[in-house]
Amino acid sequence: MAKNIYPVFDRIYDRKVKEEILRQSAKVIWFTGLSSSGKTTLASNLEKELFFRRFFCQVLDGDNIRAGINNNLGFSVEDRLENIRRIAEVSKLIINTGLITICSFISPTEEIRQMARNIIGENDFIEIFLNPPLEVCEQRDTKGLYKKARSGEIKDFTGISSPFEAPKHPDLEIDTSVTSIKDSVELIFNTIIDRITL
Repeated sequence: MAKNIYPVFDRIYDRKVKEEILRQSAKVIWFTGLSSSGKTTLASNLEKELFFRRFFCQVLDGDNIRAGINNNLGFSVEDRLENIRRIAEVSKLIINTGLITICSFISPTEEIRQMARNIIGENDFIEIFLNPPLEVCEQRDTKGLYKKARSGEIKDFTGISSPFEAPKHPDLEIDTSVTSIKDSVELIFNTIIDRITL
């Protein structure tokens, strides 16, 4: 830690007090998968389902974060690592408020995801791997990113010119090419409910 930094975590209400008021156990639900695998769609639908059931959440999405707090980062290996490091640190702050954090990030390597898990904490990290075939992701791509990557317009694009390492032991894996949004949300909810219920 840098000199002249004096954290005050011991002088503010701790997470347990806030969880008791909100009547929930704060966790980070971490969506990982290729671009257009369904991360943002399922994150937003999961938030609606949880809110309907009186769970309070905050969604952190890749494009939103890169438009703001991480707008100075590119897509090099180093910048991808820093992108996820900052997101994990922000997620840790949010769960300390008692909120459930839903993260939607490609986070393409085991190293990157393990770093996030280490920062957030093993018991607070729930990994959801969305795993449709690459060709389905390309068909869904409304932004035309895959086409640009294949033509060389976009460098270091995950799944085309940059690797994606599948999680070895996710809490849940869903092939969103064969599982509907509704059924996917139900699968995720059933996976997390015991861990987010106080």
